[in-house]
Amino acid sequence: MALFRRLFYRKPPDRLLEISERVYVFDCCFSTDILEEDEYKIYLSGIVAQLQDHFPDASFMVFNFREGERRSQISDILSQYDMTVMDYPRQYEGCPLLPLEMIHHFLRSSESWLSLEGQQNVLLMHCERGGWPVLAFMLAGLLLYRKQYSGDVKTLEMVYKQAPKELLHLLSPLNPHPSQLRYLQYISRRNLGSDWPPSATPLVLDCLILRVLPMFDGKKGCRPVIRVYGQDPSSTGNRSSKILFSTPKTKKHARRYKEVESTRVKIDVHCHVQGDVVLECIHLDEDLVREEMMFRIMFNTSFIRSYILMLNREEIDVLWDAKDQFPKDFKAE
Repeated sequence: MALFRRLFYRKPPDRLLEISERVYVFDCCFSTDILEEDEYKIYLSGIVAQLQDHFPDASFMVFNFREGERRSQISDILSQYDMTVMDYPRQYEGCPLLPLEMIHHFLRSSESWLSLEGQQNVLLMHCERGGWPVLAFMLAGLLLYRKQYSGDVKTLEMVYKQAPKELLHLLSPLNPHPSQLRYLQYISRRNLGSDWPPSATPLVLDCLILRVLPMFDGKKGCRPVIRVYGQDPSSTGNRSSKILFSTPKTKKHARRYKEVESTRVKIDVHCHVQGDVVLECIHLDEDLVREEMMFRIMFNTSFIRSYILMLNREEIDVLWDAKDQFPKDFKAE
């Protein structure tokens, strides 16, 4: 069979990277260079011409990850070639992930497009500047969803290796792998039950407990404050996310904890959450103005078991060079 694959293999069109059969990524996604408008039109028209020659009887759909609500440039250009472009955001409250419902929409749309009987449809993935981290996650999710790969960590690593390692560090100040792996695990769990994604469970985020303090205050302790983002559970009509809770920047609420004095710190939140939630834990400087990100997590309330989410230092998004500031036995719950 391997011999037959080699004999019939066709090199993909230039400027496209083949991820799996009939799934390609535009190579501009792997660069920080910004093409001028005319250059970009030439770039896309050249790829389209090759695709039409390579797949003369195929139809093409493009998924584009972009910032903002305006119509994307790629939509304007590719509409001239009767190509459908579906735009998605490139982040959710600063995290290179998308809400679970949106992920589900992408996965079902992709699977339906690629599986249409009697047609050789092609899926093209594109992102605007800064969108590579979420595009990589969505590709990994698609490969797992279609059972073309197995293993969340292995699949995500394989996709990220398609681009220079420096690109992710440049585009994402925090290492997004822990939260992205959490959502890949959500995708993998869809086989355990027919109801996927499950309906969003309303919860009360009562508090954040830190066990064995990270060292941010001159390596002596920290002054943690919390911000929580998500959909407002009380607003059924509005699906957009907003800030749901923020610790007041006062000495009463933003206390400084020394490592030698505190092995367990409880920070009250008392915040109603539902669905996709982003929680940021921030170190507040002594002047109560300057901030330094300690860690971030994104999760979905439907997958919380026994009303507790407990995480170690490998399961939180931290700055690329900040992992050593968290003791090995650090826990957040």
